[in-house]
Amino acid sequence: MTPHSHDTDVDTALEASARGMRALWISFAGLLITAVAQAVVVAMSGSVALLGDTLHNFADALTAVPLAIAFLLGRRAATRRFTHGLGRGEDLAGLVILLVMFGSAVLAAWTAVDRLLDPREVTGLGWVAAAGVVGFAGNEVVARYRIAVGRRIGSAALVADGLHARTDGFTSLAVLPAAAGSWAGWGWADPAVGLLITVAILAVLWGAAREVLSRVLDAVDPALVDTAERALAGTPGVRGVDAVRLRWVGHGLVAEAEVDVDPGLSLRRAHEIAHDAEGRLAGALPKVRRALIHAHSAEHHAGPVTREPEDVVS
Repeated sequence: MTPHSHDTDVDTALEASARGMRALWISFAGLLITAVAQAVVVAMSGSVALLGDTLHNFADALTAVPLAIAFLLGRRAATRRFTHGLGRGEDLAGLVILLVMFGSAVLAAWTAVDRLLDPREVTGLGWVAAAGVVGFAGNEVVARYRIAVGRRIGSAALVADGLHARTDGFTSLAVLPAAAGSWAGWGWADPAVGLLITVAILAVLWGAAREVLSRVLDAVDPALVDTAERALAGTPGVRGVDAVRLRWVGHGLVAEAEVDVDPGLSLRRAHEIAHDAEGRLAGALPKVRRALIHAHSAEHHAGPVTREPEDVVS
């Protein structure tokens, strides 16, 4: 009884990649416009809190670049050297995003501490507050778009980047109390909020790191495994499911499974059962791009497998 494998429609994978690319460039443009508008206000006001938020928005916009490269690489066909294709490039892009986020946190913290030790007056407080509101609005729009597309195509990196943008929006709102504190004459308020924004960046970094590193280590949601087992066990002719292995390659799932069938079945019938099981698996988990179903008998002393004349290859 031989393993059975089929790749899903290549057009589906290409369409998912195209949607991801479109989401990246649209959100990149939105965040870049937001960050540039904030940078102009930073130059006029000297607000450290707004500077930290602006740096974070620039970093968030730039994370679209490694993700776009990963999506492009993921479109390339498998070769004899890269037999699974280059979908795992998305995991490498996630690691680059983590480094960019960490760098923005370090720079924001350094600037805030410098301003605490060497206070400077913040001017244009009304513009600072307005820039904070603009930052929140821009990030929230981008977050909703990235998360929606990321979940639709199964890209954890894109979803994580959307959640990152959403958190950035709330850190942008933190600029408002910084402006209010400076207006009240509290010189320490602006750099103090800058430090709080740094802490918020690190909190998002921690959550994103857990998601990205889990993908690198081939972790999947256990609920996906449960769904796969139920789909395979419900296939007529399958007596049991011995093993299910899932892993993400880019924004598609690769599945391997071993199913127990009657040892007296012909090779043709075992192949048909494996094919049916694969179809049920793909129906239960639409993100499955490739599946390998191995049909075998769990009995240790199974008799010889009968072969129908059509099974014999001359």
